[in-house]
Amino acid sequence: MTIAPLFQIFETMTNRPNMSSESNHTSSFLSTFQTYLDNELSGISTRDSDKSSNNLSSIFLSPESSARYFQHAPSSTSTSSAEGVLSQAEDHKASDDYASFISSSAEKFGVDPNLVRAVIQQESNFNPDAKSNAGALGLMQLMPGTAKYLNVDNPYDPQENIEGGTKYLKNMLDKYNGDESLALAAYNAGPGNVDRYNGIPPFEETQSYVPAVMNNYQSLT
Repeated sequence: MTIAPLFQIFETMTNRPNMSSESNHTSSFLSTFQTYLDNELSGISTRDSDKSSNNLSSIFLSPESSARYFQHAPSSTSTSSAEGVLSQAEDHKASDDYASFISSSAEKFGVDPNLVRAVIQQESNFNPDAKSNAGALGLMQLMPGTAKYLNVDNPYDPQENIEGGTKYLKNMLDKYNGDESLALAAYNAGPGNVDRYNGIPPFEETQSYVPAVMNNYQSLT
């Protein structure tokens, strides 16, 4: 598989007489990138279909994963804060902004405040206006139906959202006898899927989500 024709068009555009000297760098980059993609895609084509699917997914995120990844923009990515990701210092400040809500909700429902904080970090990176493509809302990314069940009238209100999300997290912890990994899997994929698979569901997103939150949690304790 090749995309050379497309890059030839780009090279023609970038080598126009009126372009600055930077066009040479652009042309060099395009050539190098073309070689890389050709090698990668050629390698994929020689493997069996199952492995091909796995390798393609490693280059291009699945729609479900990419939607969640770019919506939540976790602080561990290398993307600059100018593109919507908080720096470490900004991340701590954002966390402090909601410290009182986290503390009061955690105390009310008997949940470790650091676990609540770790969930918020992964779910929305402390963005109270976050909304996923699936419709999850606010700091702890409550689905509208879940928010209604938890008596959260305004999911974008930080205090309401944190209290509702903490209550739901507590419900999952109780359901799975304090097993934090299973509770987090249920928070992400729903308790029905955890019960169905008798453990963390084999969903790529959930398989990544649970250790990510646990890493956040361990870094706070």
